[in-house]
Amino acid sequence: MGFFDRLKKGLNKTRENLTNKIEKIIIGYADIDEDLLDELEETLIMADVGVKTTDKLMTAVRKGIKKKEINTPEDLKPFLQHEIVKILTAGEDTTRIAEQGPTVLLVIGVNGAGKTTTIGKLAAYYKGQGKSVLLAAADTFRAAAIDQLEVWGQRTGVPVIKHEEGSDPAAVAFDAVKAAVARKVDMLIIDTAGRLQTKSNLMQELEKINRVIGREIPGAPHETLLVLDATTGQNAISQAELFTKAAPITGVVLTKLDGTAKGGVVIGIKSQLSMPVKWIGVGEGVEDMRPFNAEDFAKALFGN
Repeated sequence: MGFFDRLKKGLNKTRENLTNKIEKIIIGYADIDEDLLDELEETLIMADVGVKTTDKLMTAVRKGIKKKEINTPEDLKPFLQHEIVKILTAGEDTTRIAEQGPTVLLVIGVNGAGKTTTIGKLAAYYKGQGKSVLLAAADTFRAAAIDQLEVWGQRTGVPVIKHEEGSDPAAVAFDAVKAAVARKVDMLIIDTAGRLQTKSNLMQELEKINRVIGREIPGAPHETLLVLDATTGQNAISQAELFTKAAPITGVVLTKLDGTAKGGVVIGIKSQLSMPVKWIGVGEGVEDMRPFNAEDFAKALFGN
């Protein structure tokens, strides 16, 4: 099964919750009226697209009706698909790669969102592309995080730079950057602590890590990726809003899209936060994480 088919399968529940419901609504109406539009609005909100993004889509629908771009209920589905693709394709969603020297990816996110697993899968992805990879265990707050990253390092055949639990995360980042430069590594992926409760501490910690990395590799980190769990729906958007206040996030990794009815949150994140979704995870397997492609996502969501 190719990745597109896995994506389509992973979005089954979201498709049932969104596009299949839209189809059922459309079949029930001969003409477009306020009742139909109310049902459409409710369906978008229930699929975790979010209230603000739903308002945006419904405004576009009403304009489309006025401009005669939408004439029958059947016109609604392709119109919505086009509008969703427009939202998802706005801005840059490819991962920035350094022109020379190591590319540094800083990975943040609350514990339980799949942060360490994401790092392991990213390591496997880049290794599969023939790149040399180094991991850094800068989430020194939990011994389990260091151990988990080591397991992923062994699984993917990628070395891990680590210190003891409770060490200074910036010191781990410093050693990792030095090692990445000395070993002429292509990709350095750094795990960081996911303690949102102590936002000011997290902010100071990330600022220090950023300073240390930037001093050794100008322009680094090239990406600061926020890992979010798609199954949490609107909570994922709230987390993203909080993290943007603590760190200069360049993109989102959305995990656990398989088996959730809340995949519409991808649209909400992109629309509300103007934050690019750069990677998506659609399963447990190492190969089930891939760079985000807006048009493929929309096709899979609408069952094309």
